[in-house]
Amino acid sequence: MSTTAAPVRSTDRYSRQAAIGLALAASVLAGWLALHVLDVFLLPWRAALLMAPLLVAVQCWLSVGLFIVAHDAMHGSLAPFRPGINRAVGRVVLMLYAGIWYDALVARHFAHHRAPGTDEDPDFAGDGHVPFLRWFGRFFAEYLSVGQIARLMAASAAYVFLFHVPLERLLLFWALPAILSAFQLFYFGTYLPHRAEEAEEFGDQHRARSNDFSWTLSLLTCFHFGYHHEHHDNPSVPWWRLPSRRRNALPGAGA
Repeated sequence: MSTTAAPVRSTDRYSRQAAIGLALAASVLAGWLALHVLDVFLLPWRAALLMAPLLVAVQCWLSVGLFIVAHDAMHGSLAPFRPGINRAVGRVVLMLYAGIWYDALVARHFAHHRAPGTDEDPDFAGDGHVPFLRWFGRFFAEYLSVGQIARLMAASAAYVFLFHVPLERLLLFWALPAILSAFQLFYFGTYLPHRAEEAEEFGDQHRARSNDFSWTLSLLTCFHFGYHHEHHDNPSVPWWRLPSRRRNALPGAGA
């Protein structure tokens, strides 16, 4: 299925999709901001250290959520037929997430959809048999830009010198969740769905597979992005509808 073809317009259906998508996006963004302010500025250091494993884990998960919101915006599934809203939300959440320039990422992401699992796919490495860490390193280097590094350095300097945030606090509660979320997104959203496996050939041109996680585990690992074949098969489906698409795709679903 084409990655750029627009769905047939249905006002009620897509208005409802936009309302749900934007409400969920606002919830993820509000949660991320609230926890970030608590972690970095408000919580006493001793209490923050005691709660650090939980705080970092939740911030990591919400960071994954920010990226997934931006991903829906790229495909127009966040707010269908509202490109200005999609673009604005995508720009904000990616900048907050890791200083990523949304407009540059969109082009590369659609290159991935046009030729998944090939030499033309910026997300792919080798023949799909590349070890996880080597593939992640290539993936990270492919997307990291000088501009992003400059933005992150400027933001870090502002935190430390203008807002007097201790560097160790910034590293623990801002940098670490962002780095861990990059691993999480890559592992569940790229490596597992697109790696080559000797015992399992890809079934079609999408060269993607879906996991068999429960609804809860799927949400916790990658906001249902592990239902990856369903996403490639119909990129206009928002992340929160992927579980139902997955259920419908399973053998015997229509029986």
